[in-house]
Amino acid sequence: MENLKNIINKLWQPELRWPLIAVVAAAFALGYFLGGGPSGSGAHPHESAAAQGTARVQAWTCSMHPQIRQPNPGQCPICGMDLIPVSSAGDGETGPRELKLSETARKLADIQTAPVERKYVSAEVRMSGKVEYDETRLAYISAWVPGRIDRLYVDFTGTSVRKGDHLVYLYSPELVSAQQELLQAAQTAETVAASGNPEIRNTARRTLEAVREKLRLLGLTEAQIQEIERQGKASDHLTIYSPISGVVIQRNAQEGMYVETGTPIYTIADLSNVWVKLDAYESDLEWIRYGQEVEFTTEAFPGETFPGKIVFIDPVLNPTTRTVKVRVNVPNPDGKLKPEMFVRAAVRSKLSVSGRVMDPALAGKWVCPMHPEIVKTHAGDCDICGMDLVRAESLGYVSAAAIQKDAPLVIPASAPLITGRRAVVYVAKPGAEGVFEGREVALGPRAGDYYIVREGLREGEEVVTHGNFKLDSDLQIRAKPSMMSPEGGEPLPAGHQHDAAKEKGAQSSASQTRQEAIDAPAAFKSALESLTATYFNIQQALSRDKPDEAKRQARDFQTRLQKIDMSLLKGRAHEAWMEMSAKLKDSSGRIAGAQNAEQARAAFEPLSEALYAALKQFGAGGAQPVYRYFCPMAFNNKGAYWLQNKQGVENPYFGAAMFRCGEEVEKLERKQ
Repeated sequence: MENLKNIINKLWQPELRWPLIAVVAAAFALGYFLGGGPSGSGAHPHESAAAQGTARVQAWTCSMHPQIRQPNPGQCPICGMDLIPVSSAGDGETGPRELKLSETARKLADIQTAPVERKYVSAEVRMSGKVEYDETRLAYISAWVPGRIDRLYVDFTGTSVRKGDHLVYLYSPELVSAQQELLQAAQTAETVAASGNPEIRNTARRTLEAVREKLRLLGLTEAQIQEIERQGKASDHLTIYSPISGVVIQRNAQEGMYVETGTPIYTIADLSNVWVKLDAYESDLEWIRYGQEVEFTTEAFPGETFPGKIVFIDPVLNPTTRTVKVRVNVPNPDGKLKPEMFVRAAVRSKLSVSGRVMDPALAGKWVCPMHPEIVKTHAGDCDICGMDLVRAESLGYVSAAAIQKDAPLVIPASAPLITGRRAVVYVAKPGAEGVFEGREVALGPRAGDYYIVREGLREGEEVVTHGNFKLDSDLQIRAKPSMMSPEGGEPLPAGHQHDAAKEKGAQSSASQTRQEAIDAPAAFKSALESLTATYFNIQQALSRDKPDEAKRQARDFQTRLQKIDMSLLKGRAHEAWMEMSAKLKDSSGRIAGAQNAEQARAAFEPLSEALYAALKQFGAGGAQPVYRYFCPMAFNNKGAYWLQNKQGVENPYFGAAMFRCGEEVEKLERKQ
């Protein structure tokens, strides 16, 4: 005891007193935190973030790349996302496709849900086309009698004429005899008018009317016939008048020309109403119906929208473009729309569960099958053509009685995880807090921000709309069935998925990287540069989850590809471009006709490889750089490449879900 006092006295000397106090305070603080606070029951800050909320964290992983395992929190070395904790605890009583998360884990994963609803959602179908003449409003001016053209009052095309304007002054000896018959018949009728025999008077009147009708058939107007009778002498010339108001679009005769009966002289088009012919992709046909309203814009009048109605849908598909012609009737009272103008149109539809289009304005109505603007509440005849009206239901519309019960089940577009032909959603299990079940569903078409559900879900169920990739990754980590692994199984060792996918992707494009460069003219390089710029627009649209914009840019890509003059290339260069352009045309066409983002992304990969091969061989002028990127997770971990015009990953195969997943593998040296 005495020795202990001596030791304490020595340690408490002034020069050792304050260091000793600091050591004791540090030891106390360390024991406080390691012991969990005053009661010793506090949890480590990261401990409660594990999947079950009670087990200690054994490792940290990436929700997008579950092969990544690290002992401490941080960021994924592949995609840069924040790592999430992995618990060593089991799954308790959850099923093979289920996962249970604590409240803390749900917050950490930012899990958000939305109900499965039964309602009509709108889809916008975009089409392009051009303005054409209304074929029903064309008038063909021809010679009704043989003769010689002495005067053409309209001597050039493009002239506007009004109904009744004189067009042609025609000499015809044949008219003289017909007019002589008229004068004789008129004189006879006048002579027998005072006769007491009614039969003779009736015969004379019928003869006079028959001769008048003959002259009408020869092209004379009622006023001309009356003038001949008034003057009492025949004329050897005939004036031809315009039967409609419009624009002369064709002239087929010259002054002094001799013509036969039926010889065409003019073609006149009434432009107060025009046709717009649009190209609709076969994937969009289920949204398009006869009688629908269409809105379109033109380059000539930016910002101005023109309305029209669909009056015809071609029953035959174009096998080359995979499109169907859709004809729209458009009123054009002020003549702004001119034939051959290029237009961009949009149709907005609401599809029912039975595949019919819902339009409250047509529900229960009767429509003319030739003139969709004629809509009535009861059966009857068309006011224009006299055809029998038909029910709107027979044209593909929902009946008034079925509007409510025919509304489809829909889920937000961010809910399903789609890969190939499979679609997986995660459903919050009712009555089991924090339990989520993976379920395969059959999806219908996408309508804006929603998918129509064919089967697999019930109204009122809650589906995960945000954080579903993290749930799927957790199931992969636990070797349970998931989007990537439908049957479950053992997870791959850390790093294996990434390296194997990258190696396979590198092998798939090895032949293209070894291709020999080919010299090409500057004009061809300039066209290829323009094509590449449109490709970048497709890539950016897919990376930002805008499939409709990607489809529009793909159609622009096809147009630019078609305009490239292949005659600029000779010999081996010509043969190489023929092969590449065929691949570019096929893949861009599949993007333009894609039904959803997944199909567009599947077609984007061969488009990227074909364009990469073209740039490696031909190069291109211009200042834009070209970077090549690789994503190991694309297409069930097979991996895929794409091109960008700027640095910084913008993944087109996953969009916002894995926007930064990928790495730069090459910068293309572009030949000037």
